[in-house]
Amino acid sequence: MLINGDLIKDIFPEFITKLPKINIPIQGCTAYLFQGEKQQIVFMRFDKDAIVPEHSHGCQWEIVLDGKADVYLNDEKKQYCKGDRFYVPADTPHKARIYAGYTAIAIFDQPDRYKI
Repeated sequence: MLINGDLIKDIFPEFITKLPKINIPIQGCTAYLFQGEKQQIVFMRFDKDAIVPEHSHGCQWEIVLDGKADVYLNDEKKQYCKGDRFYVPADTPHKARIYAGYTAIAIFDQPDRYKI
């Protein structure tokens, strides 16, 4: 990606990669946290294919910046790719298969979903 004639090595600009990193226990995932008073915004990138086991939490809204993921919600599989967005209602069990190269921004309506 070029910005003002400079090559950007990562999809996220430096001010995002300077945010606190969070430990998402999935191999190949790098994630940065923007902490709000009542919500969290997570900027994440997956360098390896990954399986996210079934889980639930507060509401989640996510937009795919690059790559693809299969999301299973209410026993229905949907594939999301660059430019797609999806919503997971609070306390709704869901799981996913994420493919290497997946990059997204997720907003959680839960201030303590992740820790630095």
